[in-house]
Amino acid sequence: MKKGLMATAALASMLTMGAVSAEAKTFVYCSEGSPEGFTPALYTSGTSFDASSRNIYNRLVEFERGSTIMQPGLAESWEVSEDGLSYTFKLRPGVKFHTTKYFTPSRELNADDVLFSFNRQWKADHPYHKVSGGTYEYFSGYVSFPDILETIEKVDDLTVKFTLQKPDAAFISKIAIDFASIHSAEYAQQMMDAGTPEKFDQEPIGTGPFQFVSYQKDAFIRYQANEDYWSGRTPLDKLVFAITPDAQVAYQKLAAGECHLVPYPNQADLAAIEANKDLTVDSQEGMNVGYLAFNTEKKPFDDKRVRQALNYAMNKESIIKAVFQGAGNAAKNPLPPTLWGYNEEIQDYPYDPAKAKALLAEAGVTNLSTNIWAMPVKRPYNPNARRMAELIQADWANVGVNAEIVSMEWGEYLSRSQKGDHDTVLLGWTADYPDPDNFLSLLNCASAKSGGNRARWCHKEFDDLFQEAVKVSDPDKRTQLYEQAQAVFKEEAPWVTVAHSVVHKAMSNKVVDFRIDPLGGHVFYGVDLEE
Repeated sequence: MKKGLMATAALASMLTMGAVSAEAKTFVYCSEGSPEGFTPALYTSGTSFDASSRNIYNRLVEFERGSTIMQPGLAESWEVSEDGLSYTFKLRPGVKFHTTKYFTPSRELNADDVLFSFNRQWKADHPYHKVSGGTYEYFSGYVSFPDILETIEKVDDLTVKFTLQKPDAAFISKIAIDFASIHSAEYAQQMMDAGTPEKFDQEPIGTGPFQFVSYQKDAFIRYQANEDYWSGRTPLDKLVFAITPDAQVAYQKLAAGECHLVPYPNQADLAAIEANKDLTVDSQEGMNVGYLAFNTEKKPFDDKRVRQALNYAMNKESIIKAVFQGAGNAAKNPLPPTLWGYNEEIQDYPYDPAKAKALLAEAGVTNLSTNIWAMPVKRPYNPNARRMAELIQADWANVGVNAEIVSMEWGEYLSRSQKGDHDTVLLGWTADYPDPDNFLSLLNCASAKSGGNRARWCHKEFDDLFQEAVKVSDPDKRTQLYEQAQAVFKEEAPWVTVAHSVVHKAMSNKVVDFRIDPLGGHVFYGVDLEE
């Protein structure tokens, strides 16, 4: 097993070294893991979004690179009806899909592509709905589109109209996120006609600045510039994701010139990186939260006293000091403090083992054996999940709770936790769009049903507040409702909110104009390399 992994790593290293030396405009990114796939609507992880939606595809509206400002994407303009129920988008003319060795488009982007991209997720009888076993967590859970959409209509080839069942103050922001990427309906039909519809999700075709070339799991992904990109050709000729889960190995590659950017460097390496004249570190306070979710469908975690007890049992400050090493702050809410709607008045659970024991006794829980699922990859909201799990394990042991640490491959981890196989699970979230709705949707009833809500927690009072807030356009009223929802969350304790982190990116000094994305992505359009 180890020998095979070493061979894969060696192959990836040779490929990336060759790329850097042979092509002045080949950018090598030491990504933290393998994507689950290349159709973003099927997944929820930033790893998969970086590999697909953020570089291969576009959306109707998009966030300006390095900011949360909205800008036109594949739609050059849009109109909203006075009652807030209709959104009409005028598509950008002349947008071309990628031409590759496996697909040559016969037409440019039109309304059929928009309808295909949304209807696949929405309509159970759509030919592609069940292809690749999609559960469409974003569409069905996080943004609850089945409860929002009334119709999507093709007005003409370059006009699409969305009609909603009820107003949604965050609708434009929602269709700017990854699941709403626009795909080629023509390519989908071609693959269906060939009897290979699953290839549609494995060999992607988009309209974005880079087009897919090849992929070897756990080794690399190769892309090349889209020569016909509607917004102008990228300065880079090629892009390589060198898949490097070990942050120490990634740092060594960066120092050796084998890659140009490392997304989540170890805190312990930052001083050495900053001291290296050929390297630099950029940092930014992240719009994120790291948490531990209790599976509230399993006993005894269906009892809030048990959940509260295990909140009290965790020495959060000690965990943050050991894991984040100065680059994280204790989280008391599911929202980050950088986001509007954050409830300053909430009081966190203090570290109080005696209180934890008393609550467990009150709930009749003794000799509890459980598990803590720990992520196998570094994420901005949790740089070392294994270490965090070990510290939680020790804290819980002090109050009589025996917890086994469980880990597995990243794709399996996400899939099985979505199904609810865990007792407790370490995960987190970085904003897709700058609205409290984006974080609190991780806790709503629709998301509990789809599996995106890893706590599987459906609480009527919380859900009613959440649903009311998204229908209100007045920001002050929305803020009040979100503040109330956070108070309910804290009392019910479906999570332990652990930390909000500072995000670091380490890169070569040859990198020009890479911008940290406040929404957590790695976008390489607009990035250049010095000769």
